[in-house]
Amino acid sequence: MSLTIYSTLSGKKEVFSPREPGKIGLYVCGITVYDYCHIGHARVLVAFDVISRFLRSQQWQVHYVRNITDIDDKIINRAQENSEPYTDLTSRYIEYMHEDEKALGILPPDAEPRATAHIADIIAMIETLIAKDFAYQASNGDVYYRVSRFAEYGKLTNKDPEQLLAGARVEVDSAKEDPRDFALWKFASEQDVGWDAPFGRGRPGWHIECSAMSKACLGAHFDIHGGGPDLPFPHHENEIAQSEAANGCQYANYWMHAGAVRLDGEKMSKSLGNFFTIRDVLKQYHPEVVRYLLISSHYRSPINYSEENLVEAKAGLDRLYSALRGYEAVPAAPLSELSDNEFYQKFVAAMNDDFNTRVALAVMFDLVRALNSAKGGADAEPLVSALKAMGELFGLFGCAPDSFLQSASADDIAADDVEALIAERTQAKRDKNFARADEVRDQLLAAGIVLEDSPEGTKWRREG
Repeated sequence: MSLTIYSTLSGKKEVFSPREPGKIGLYVCGITVYDYCHIGHARVLVAFDVISRFLRSQQWQVHYVRNITDIDDKIINRAQENSEPYTDLTSRYIEYMHEDEKALGILPPDAEPRATAHIADIIAMIETLIAKDFAYQASNGDVYYRVSRFAEYGKLTNKDPEQLLAGARVEVDSAKEDPRDFALWKFASEQDVGWDAPFGRGRPGWHIECSAMSKACLGAHFDIHGGGPDLPFPHHENEIAQSEAANGCQYANYWMHAGAVRLDGEKMSKSLGNFFTIRDVLKQYHPEVVRYLLISSHYRSPINYSEENLVEAKAGLDRLYSALRGYEAVPAAPLSELSDNEFYQKFVAAMNDDFNTRVALAVMFDLVRALNSAKGGADAEPLVSALKAMGELFGLFGCAPDSFLQSASADDIAADDVEALIAERTQAKRDKNFARADEVRDQLLAAGIVLEDSPEGTKWRREG
């Protein structure tokens, strides 16, 4: 089955056709590092982590670039509030971001360019735009992109001129020729953060950073550009205008955007003040539970963040891990050996259909049902190997089953106490004191501990 991708640019699924056979250039807009990463960021990071993992598993040579915005008004303002150099602020939050990514099992991209390392590229692109009359220097010293010169402005989001004016969210600035024009370079005094340029000292606008970094890492024209739900307009619309005007060619062939994370029906974001940081959520929930929640819906669909949905995610992951109990020594199957496996074929078909993780997870649960029926038989281990291989493509099964199923948060009953009560219950059953055995089971159940008796003994797990 061919790979199909829903592209925001065309508004439909398209059969993917690479610019170079077998190779994919992928650029994803990363994080502006002035605060802790929140769950909305995690949605985008996990989505493209899964996408890049899957593409590589299908023998695509992926060059995955995800930038860091380390110079921006928000960064400068936060550094001033903290009375610290902006470089100290960004270094600290880049480190925190990498810690969060590692906790969630997110693999590093192939390249992680920082805006401040590409100032020369940014200046060169602005010079080209000025020379081509797509940019101008205003009376206030800023350099603006001349939107009226780019006839296809708005093609990504299919907005008409009136919508663009209403949605631009720019401050009224008499220095602009057109309210839609946006800053490529912002004037900076000698006392401000800035760099010297032929058009005066200043610093880059946000949009030009990605145009310059993507070109430096992937070339003027590449395969896939991705990002979060709030980026199509104005950020990605502006990237297209800048890049195609400067380079004289199409910018990206396919545009992919992850869905929003919502809280009580509202998009979760720092600007709304209704966000949860990744590290705060991980204090209460296992990282794989959070990851599972984020991939349990199609990457383009919105996710509702709630305690109920996290509990449901924990229950789903419990089912997967429970099926692997007793098979810890069985390795994941090499993908090359799964080409004839019906479950793997369905899994790959789902992922080739615009990376439909929701359907792919349903296939994994079908496999679990087959595995549970086959447990103890000769057919069980091949099913375990296949399940582990699929889980690894999703960044799951990084723990031993018992380790995951018995993992605790700070408020939970300790594992040693659970084991002691299980031993007491076992002895009570030997003594035919079944009333006491039932009391212990009920006591543990009230503490969120589920017991599973078998001829081999009693195993336990924590409920969500």
